[in-house]
Amino acid sequence: MNLRRAVIEDTQVLADFNINMAYQTERIKLIPEVTRAGVETVIKNPQMEFYLVAEDQGEIAASLMVTTEWSDWRNGLLWWKQSVYVRPQNRRRGLYRQLYQQVKSLAESETNVCGFRLYVEQGNSAAQATYRSLGMVETAYKLYQELKPDIRYCNT
Repeated sequence: MNLRRAVIEDTQVLADFNINMAYQTERIKLIPEVTRAGVETVIKNPQMEFYLVAEDQGEIAASLMVTTEWSDWRNGLLWWKQSVYVRPQNRRRGLYRQLYQQVKSLAESETNVCGFRLYVEQGNSAAQATYRSLGMVETAYKLYQELKPDIRYCNT
C-alpha cells in the first residue's frame, strides 16, 4: 500500500469518494461541480488542509482529508480528519488504520500540532468502534452549525 498526499490529478476520484460517502452515510446527494471545486481548493491550499490517499496497485483505494483549527487554549493546531472514504471492495483491510497512523505520525512531526479530532454520524457505530480501537476518545461536545441560506451543496 502506498500512502501519499493527494495531487491535482486525484481531484475527480476524491470528489467521487465524497459524493459516495455523503450518500452512503447520510443519503445526501452532493452537487458534483461544487464537490469537485471543493476538492480542488483543498489540493491547491496544502498549508491549510490536505488529503491523504492510500493507493493499491496504482488505484486510490481510500482517502481522508485533514483540515486545521487554531486552538487558543493550547496555542497550537488541531487537525480535523474529515471526508474519510474507503472503496467498498477495499474495506476491512486496515486501510483506514494505515491512514490514521500516517496522520498521527505527521502530527507528531509538526511542533505546532497539538492533536487531532474527527466527527462521526451518531448512528455509525462501526466507525465509532474503529476510532475507539485506535485510541481516540469521545468528547463531551455536540456539533452545531448554521449555514448561509444561499449555500447550495446538495440536491434535496
